[in-house]
Amino acid sequence: MSVILTQPLVGPAAWKGPDLTDTRAWTTQLAAPEIAVIDQALAHLKSRGKAYPHFGRDDFPLAALAPLLARVSEELENGRGFWLMRGLPVERYSDDEINTIYYGLGLHMGIPVRQNPRGDLLGEVMAVGDINDKNTRVYQTNLYLPYHSDPSDVVGLLCLRKARRGGLSSLVSVATIYNTILATRPELLGLYYRPWYYAHLCEDLPSLSPLFSYHQGKLSCRYLRQYIELGHEIRQLPLSPVEIEALDVFDAVMQSPDIRLDMMLEPGDLQFANNYAVLHSRTDFEDHPEQHLRRRMLRLWLKMPNARQLAPEFPGRNGFPAPEEAVA
Repeated sequence: MSVILTQPLVGPAAWKGPDLTDTRAWTTQLAAPEIAVIDQALAHLKSRGKAYPHFGRDDFPLAALAPLLARVSEELENGRGFWLMRGLPVERYSDDEINTIYYGLGLHMGIPVRQNPRGDLLGEVMAVGDINDKNTRVYQTNLYLPYHSDPSDVVGLLCLRKARRGGLSSLVSVATIYNTILATRPELLGLYYRPWYYAHLCEDLPSLSPLFSYHQGKLSCRYLRQYIELGHEIRQLPLSPVEIEALDVFDAVMQSPDIRLDMMLEPGDLQFANNYAVLHSRTDFEDHPEQHLRRRMLRLWLKMPNARQLAPEFPGRNGFPAPEEAVA
């Protein structure tokens, strides 16, 4: 079972953005040899007559990239909780080839999981949703996307096109949020460990989960305020004044410029983040009027083989269940 941690967390996971000035510590620039390995894997897959998503790890051989991908996976779980790869030449590939490459990289890190009831393994992140509908998933708009975690061990984001203005990506350390609350408002900690109703956890009805869980030496977090508020609204269990205050405190801490790490994802950038150790966000943006120029990202959710053990009251969430087969 989870226990309430009463000592500040130390180690690489407890970072502050302004301190991460040496980008070489958390960034890989893909060079010609790495890109050649990816191209060879793509050619091998085509030679076998296979295409996304109907192939396995062995169909897309990336043995030469194994040390890099192992380093990334280790950093995601036991380091800072995020990594950035830059320089994938997305402009040279078709959409089908990009899907294949991204999915193939994912297979060599973990198991891609479904992102919606249709069973999609790659999610297209574009401004296509109704901002006035509370059930619109927040990534489908061009509005500010609050810090949150996704229902998977790891989330990957591949930039294909930038917006005309804005759309800055931002990360924040869960450990640093926790340490700040522990130092300034420790009386609220118990509330974050109790269960709250969340909507959109890949289930039909909102289900219970705490915000924080400390188990086997690791702190984990699950958070998106809009979905907590919607979950309690659907369940007709309004949040109390002290619960609202606790969420306000959480938001104020995580939005502090003293702890967040901002970056503009360029076409060809791949950002990976551990959903239990890092919260991610995006500023609002103004898109191009032309459809073919509009901001476009591809999202990948991964179930990781080296993922932490989670407490029973903080179950793992790894995507949507498989769609039911159509009955003839």
